[in-house]
Amino acid sequence: MDNLIPFSISDLAKVTNHRSGEVKFGEKMLTVPKGENCIEFLKKCEAKYVLIGIPEDVGVRANYGRPGAASAWESTIKSIANIQHNRFCKGSQIVVLGTLDFKNQMDEAKNLDFNATNDRKRLSELVNQIDKEVVHTITSIVKTGKIPIIIGGGHNNAYGNIKGTALAHGKPINAVNFDAHSDFRILEGRHSGNGFSYAFEEGFLKKYFIFGLHENYTSKNVLDILKKMEDRVTYNTYDEIKVRQQKNFQQELNTALDFIKNDAFGIEIDLDSLPNIASSAMTLSGFSIEEVRQFVYFFGKHKNASYLHICEGAPELGEEKNNHLIGKLIGYLVTDFIKSRKDII
Repeated sequence: MDNLIPFSISDLAKVTNHRSGEVKFGEKMLTVPKGENCIEFLKKCEAKYVLIGIPEDVGVRANYGRPGAASAWESTIKSIANIQHNRFCKGSQIVVLGTLDFKNQMDEAKNLDFNATNDRKRLSELVNQIDKEVVHTITSIVKTGKIPIIIGGGHNNAYGNIKGTALAHGKPINAVNFDAHSDFRILEGRHSGNGFSYAFEEGFLKKYFIFGLHENYTSKNVLDILKKMEDRVTYNTYDEIKVRQQKNFQQELNTALDFIKNDAFGIEIDLDSLPNIASSAMTLSGFSIEEVRQFVYFFGKHKNASYLHICEGAPELGEEKNNHLIGKLIGYLVTDFIKSRKDII
């Protein structure tokens, strides 16, 4: 993990607001001691979850989206560090590994124009570079027996999460994606809209369930593709659950779990599925915060849940006074995931 920027104990102290009579996550979460090999440390430490940030939005730019997802990590770590360490959830269960350094790719991407063919091709090449590092990092973490919790960046990083976990397990994995979009678009060069289709095509993704697809923003081409492979890739729509009420949210959770539960699976959360959350593709209509929290808790408590990825949040695209709320939301989802697994040995 050559491009890992480790998060140190002093970094943690800087984002933790200490208060007399309280114990915060930032006082209890672990970091890799300076000079120690991070893989060896993960193997021997008792904490089960590894928190890692991917502060990039190159994949979003390559998909003609609004940049800003790179800012989610900073907001998130400040929020998580100040969660109360208590009997409901303990900070000592988490190792804060750090962030992956994609500054060079970010700097180059800022000067590229999606509308120019050569620039678009170059953006995809930069996403490929990011893919390689994410794959290597996730493979390394999963091989230590820990569960990665990946924060920030575009949904292009689903590819690296899936491939990395599959390589660590030595076989393809499944995925469930809480998302307004399928991210199963054509193989036209890597970007945030085709992470799952590339993982599927290359044999790392076995079965895939898309939860809450928005009918208005799914192309006929994608729907045709999904119909042809419904034994391995299927979905429900937000509209049929919440608008027409043809399907029940709780029953659909069970339907999705039945589809993926027989193999290791990843839990993917795209924050653009929630109304009024600052992201690359904001929506006014979508599931509630309580429903996404229930979703994470429901899937997290299954023994085959292998990672949690929360992406596309873009605090810098929201009102400045509310920038911290994206991090607070992600903090809720992270602790919901950890709480769901308290009975899993």
